[in-house]
Amino acid sequence: MSADKNAEMRIPVYLLTGFLGSGKTTLLNAALRDPALANTAVVVNELGDIGLDQLVVAQSTDNVVLLDAGCLCCINPGALHETLADLIARRARGEIPAFERVIIETSGAVDPAPLLHVLLGHPLVTPDYRLAAVVCTVDAQHFLASRKKHPELDKQVAMADRIVITKRDLADACPVERFLVDSEIVDPKAAFLGESRPQARLGALGSLQHGRPGSLRAFAFRPPAVTWPRWAAWSRHVADKFGARLVRVKGLLRMEDTGEVVLVQGVQGVFHPPQRFRDWPDADRSNRLICIARDIERSELEETLKESETEA
Repeated sequence: MSADKNAEMRIPVYLLTGFLGSGKTTLLNAALRDPALANTAVVVNELGDIGLDQLVVAQSTDNVVLLDAGCLCCINPGALHETLADLIARRARGEIPAFERVIIETSGAVDPAPLLHVLLGHPLVTPDYRLAAVVCTVDAQHFLASRKKHPELDKQVAMADRIVITKRDLADACPVERFLVDSEIVDPKAAFLGESRPQARLGALGSLQHGRPGSLRAFAFRPPAVTWPRWAAWSRHVADKFGARLVRVKGLLRMEDTGEVVLVQGVQGVFHPPQRFRDWPDADRSNRLICIARDIERSELEETLKESETEA
């Protein structure tokens, strides 16, 4: 079943991330030539004083908004919600064409976490928009070598709902898929269509569990019974205990006390209002909770789940 009526009416937003040179703009240009993605608004954010990506993307669409110069997450964290609100206002005044979705292309140096906080919880954004998917481009040619020097690659991949592998024809015989275990790897044509599956991150990123200091790990849980007080107790507990080390939490849960099915999400220890569904959105009618964490053991998370049962 789909989400409630208010959620259905909100505009889906796709956050496009990926490291420098991984092919984000190439993917975006190709996607915008697809008739299925007609009526798409594009927000381009670049690192630096002079924007260039918008000139490339503008070859595909006239409906492009370039954020203020600078890295959005570091220099001007308020720009995204202002830009998205402005798009709604300009559409209402007829200054820009009606649009059915928004794609935000980030700088390759960006940490996705502050952007996710805006998309999931800012009061100027959530009434009109919903996060459909975080899409990450992975360069098959350079990913393995680059991630040794740039730990932000692992974080971008860890926060993604969908992975698009680029430059396959230039990669050697060692397929990058081996290092993206159980991630939702999608065809470029599917990157910006439909909603991400809540269970897409189950068991993901097995390759990141290599024991190096600060490595990311993904853990999947199947809580047998959840109530609103129990969820509130657990989310408060892990936010206080782990903070930003709990990089992302995503789950599909049925609340036993109300019967509601909800999609819950947290980013770096901050939890956002859940999205309610009329019923289970897929055939799997069991609770699923995915935690992507840095320097946290599975046993520690299991203990917090047990403790929440007594605290609620």
